[in-house]
Amino acid sequence: MLRRLLARLFWAFSRWTLRSEPAPTRPTILIGAPHTSNWDFVLMLGIAWRLGIEMRWLGKKSLFRGWRDPVMTKIGGIPVDRDDPARVVADVVRRIRAGEVFSLVVTPDGTRGANPYWKSGFYRIAHETGMPVTLGYVDRTTMTTGLGPTLDLTGDVAADMDRIRAFYADKAGLRPELRTQPRLRAEDAVVADDSSLS
Repeated sequence: MLRRLLARLFWAFSRWTLRSEPAPTRPTILIGAPHTSNWDFVLMLGIAWRLGIEMRWLGKKSLFRGWRDPVMTKIGGIPVDRDDPARVVADVVRRIRAGEVFSLVVTPDGTRGANPYWKSGFYRIAHETGMPVTLGYVDRTTMTTGLGPTLDLTGDVAADMDRIRAFYADKAGLRPELRTQPRLRAEDAVVADDSSLS
């Protein structure tokens, strides 16, 4: 109740406009992209709290040190060791299979800087749990943020990523110069394998 109230106040006074398709009705992997600023975190909380989404999010371990640990945990944080991404995926899958019900917010473009690829953890978690993927966004050009469609992944990485790329094609992020094109390293690996057969 308090979170919904805080979210209403936030959106009432924010320069940003919340535009969203209906909130997903089942646990989902909620992509936050383009992730180019620390302000993305505030917008993410505002979206989830306004729409009543029970969420968890992944954050680097240093965010959970000392007095920050109970605060970050209370608002849904799960500390991760970036040196061991496979363990992160396994831990999230274990939580879901153990019966925890939540939507997981993931920023697959990684740190707030232009990278050559998105991180593939969101795809692996969705594939291993059967969770759909909801496309959340930040777009400075229109000063809008919110949730786009919810997609069930097919296992065809290139085809799934084509749908994701099409949605984010006109989404600039808060700092457009730091935007990362939605692309997984696995897509280039498949292309390389195919070309070696020709």
